[in-house]
Amino acid sequence: MGLQISSRECRDVTILDLIGSSTINGGESELLSTHLRDLTAGGRSKLLLNLVNLSRIDSSCVSIIVEMSVSLKRGGGELKLLSPRGRVLDVLTVFRLIDVIPCFDDETEALESFQARDLLATA
Repeated sequence: MGLQISSRECRDVTILDLIGSSTINGGESELLSTHLRDLTAGGRSKLLLNLVNLSRIDSSCVSIIVEMSVSLKRGGGELKLLSPRGRVLDVLTVFRLIDVIPCFDDETEALESFQARDLLATA
C-alpha cells in the first residue's frame, strides 16, 4: 500500500493523517516532502504528523521529517509527531528522533502543546 495523506485543521495547527507506508521505492517519500513544502509555502507553521496508521518508513522519510522540523524551527514554527507504532516507532527510535522531535500518544495533548508554547512566547 502506498502513502495516503489527508490534512485537517484545528485552530492554527495542520494535522496530517498518514496512512500506508512512506519509502523511497514507491515515491511516497517525495509525495510527503511535496505536501509538507506546499503547506509551509502556504504559511502553515504548526504541523502535527499523525503516524498511527503509518505502517512503514525508511531513511528517506526520516530525512524529510528532520528537514521539515529544522526548517519550521528556524521560521518560528514547529513539527510534532502523533502516535507512532510498530516498525515506524522502531525506526524513529533508532534514529533518535523521539528524543529530538516532540512525540505524543494523545491528539488533544499534542494540540494543547502548540498552544502552551504560544502562551509562553507571549508571556
